[in-house]
Amino acid sequence: MTELNDGKPRKIKNARAYSFTLEEDTSNFGIHEKGGIATQVKEPKLLNFKTLREAIKDPGDFLLSDFSKFDRPPLLHLAFQALDKFVSEMCRFPVAGSEEDAQKLVSIASLINENSGDGRVEDINPKLLRHFAFGARAVLNPMAAMFGGIVGQEVVKACSGKFHPLFQFFYFDSLESLPTANLDPSEFLPLNSRYDAQISVFGSKLQKKLEDANLFVVGSGALGCEFLKNLAMMGVSCGEQGKLTITDDDVIEKSNLSRQFLFRDWNIGQAKSTVAASAAALINPRLKIEALQNRVNPETENVFDDTFWENLTVVVNALDNVNARLYVDQRCLYFQKPLLESGTLGAKCNTQMVIPHLTENYGASRDPPEKQAPMCTVHSFPHNINHCLTWALSEFEGLVEKTPAEVNAYLSNPAEYTNAMKKAGDAQSRETLESVLECLEKEKCETFQDCIMWARLKFEDDFANRVMQLIYSFPEDASTSTGAPFWSAPKRFPHPLQFSTTDPSHLRFVMAASVLRAETFGIPVPDWVRNPKMLAEAVDKVVVPDFQPREGVRIETDEKSTNLSNASVDDSAIIHELIRKLERCRENLPAGFRMKSIQFEKDDDTNYHMDLIAGLANMRARNYSIPEVDKLKAKFIAGRIIPAIATSTALATGLVCLELYKVLDGGHKLEGYRNTFANLALPLFSMAEPVPPKVIKHQGMSWTVWDRWTIENNPTLRELLQWFTDKGLNAYSISFGSCLLYNCMFPQHRERMDRKVVDLAREVTDVEFPAYRRHFDVVAACDDDEGNDVDIPTVSIYFR
Repeated sequence: MTELNDGKPRKIKNARAYSFTLEEDTSNFGIHEKGGIATQVKEPKLLNFKTLREAIKDPGDFLLSDFSKFDRPPLLHLAFQALDKFVSEMCRFPVAGSEEDAQKLVSIASLINENSGDGRVEDINPKLLRHFAFGARAVLNPMAAMFGGIVGQEVVKACSGKFHPLFQFFYFDSLESLPTANLDPSEFLPLNSRYDAQISVFGSKLQKKLEDANLFVVGSGALGCEFLKNLAMMGVSCGEQGKLTITDDDVIEKSNLSRQFLFRDWNIGQAKSTVAASAAALINPRLKIEALQNRVNPETENVFDDTFWENLTVVVNALDNVNARLYVDQRCLYFQKPLLESGTLGAKCNTQMVIPHLTENYGASRDPPEKQAPMCTVHSFPHNINHCLTWALSEFEGLVEKTPAEVNAYLSNPAEYTNAMKKAGDAQSRETLESVLECLEKEKCETFQDCIMWARLKFEDDFANRVMQLIYSFPEDASTSTGAPFWSAPKRFPHPLQFSTTDPSHLRFVMAASVLRAETFGIPVPDWVRNPKMLAEAVDKVVVPDFQPREGVRIETDEKSTNLSNASVDDSAIIHELIRKLERCRENLPAGFRMKSIQFEKDDDTNYHMDLIAGLANMRARNYSIPEVDKLKAKFIAGRIIPAIATSTALATGLVCLELYKVLDGGHKLEGYRNTFANLALPLFSMAEPVPPKVIKHQGMSWTVWDRWTIENNPTLRELLQWFTDKGLNAYSISFGSCLLYNCMFPQHRERMDRKVVDLAREVTDVEFPAYRRHFDVVAACDDDEGNDVDIPTVSIYFR
């Protein structure tokens, strides 16, 4: 079907993982025999925008953010027209709390609506317009942050032509953020403070709650910087009773500066939390802030102890990993503290509200695990550049990090190292010893020319010999056990590379590989290595032996296989022989010989790390006719860089701060809160009520994951069991951590009945409780009178 080779884009349908249907008549085309590579093409889309004058009269379809407010955008469209008319007539905005101004706005809106013809709104909702009038004068930080993120992304779209622009109108409101109680008009009066705009919307009582809040912000990166800016401008923790604690154990790197705007060039290398706290204090000198450099995890519970958590009002997560989020979630669950969760990924962002007794906790739902490419695909059958880069990173770590580290481990304590290998006696130990012996004997480098020879032979082995062996084992016409062609999609038939000193990419690979090899052996790198002509002359001196394919080489093709090591029945014998050779080799090494283990560092452009990884990946991609990538793209993938941009960060933090108003007001029900997912690239905004927690019921009692049962006065085991009995529960097993305190099946446990539970916990676990700990938690397995297991909350026993 050679007619498809003209390079023209074609529309397709029925797209599947490895097949699609062309949307055109192919009856006159030749026959498709096999193979072929298709590349997805994103074609430009032409959008026709109305002028502002036309769009106001005929707005068309609105972009929705909250499907529970389906009728809200047309009403807000009318409200803003009425506001413009009010301002043009009165030369001012409506006064907050002024019923007269609110009524005038309603009258103007009603008049505009009557003259709107087919665009007329059925119900102008005077109550909503009243709220609209009260807040029209104010500029609120969370709304400014949120819309700033949206508009900022639209500016980038207009400049770059990348992503789909927001089409015409987008209206957003968060009326549910307003206090639930009716406020007296005096609540909205200005106090001659920097928060007067906020007071004119939410009232002075909520402002006082903001100022006296005790907040804990976990993380001081992109999200953390935005949060600190927002909180400082809102006046959070700026009162006499308020305090904001921020913690982050990371330091500032150059790559942070593009989106973590509280940091400057001269802050590189300094603690993130300290610098961010100082910057936030400059924004609002009244901010009561304490910066810590501790991770929030079980090891720092002496810092973030019970008293610390109990005194908090709200916890705000600004983290970048799931494990830390889950730990903070468990702490908030335990101490029943609201948790405001958010995250970003490129142009996407999400927010989740975790409110005690109202919503499920963060850990109640998990994203599916990220799919990993099968090992056989990465090592022998790659079909995209990600596979090549995964393999390249693995090769890099093996060559310059793991093998030198193994060499040093052996040389530091030969007896202990070899005994461990003998004890393991498996294929992995055998392969590790082979790589150590190879590094110290066959491939040992003493001069830089040796490093060049190693690099040149490495190229030949990886990109020529291995491919020829693969083709020998699986020829182009090979078939599977079912008779299907072996080299069918997604597999790509490879081609060995012919090294050439005239190919700059080949020379760049040799240069990066030889420089890093020299670094591991402590060999000085000559300046001439950067001269292509002189490097080419040095490479030409290398004698490359001819390759002969071998029979019986096993190449893993099972996608479910997780181990590529070739096991042998003689592994143990081979390991003993390798150890004998290593001992002889060690005797010939200079005294104190050690190698340098190099850890991957993506952000240093002068260390040749990304040059080697990009070289390995691109040469492998060339083997399999996969499009190559530049060093920047390779760094993005191999460095596992999570794309982060300021626009989605601003949007996420603005939305979270709108929820903070609700949390501190304290009167909102579940339907008043919002979880959000947004994608600024599409654009898409999806807001929904949080999911309530699962309720468990038993004999007139009910509880959720938020509940914690407490028993005071340092009970004995007998008193604890009776306490359960009084609740209609039979506790047949009680444990503390991984240790069993009581089980009804063990007769000797009955002797513990009159002992204090805390003493049992100390004895069984051999752990002494620190002075700051007033209680400990036990897990009890219970059933009811009919023998049915009952899931109960965590039980906390107070002994001090």
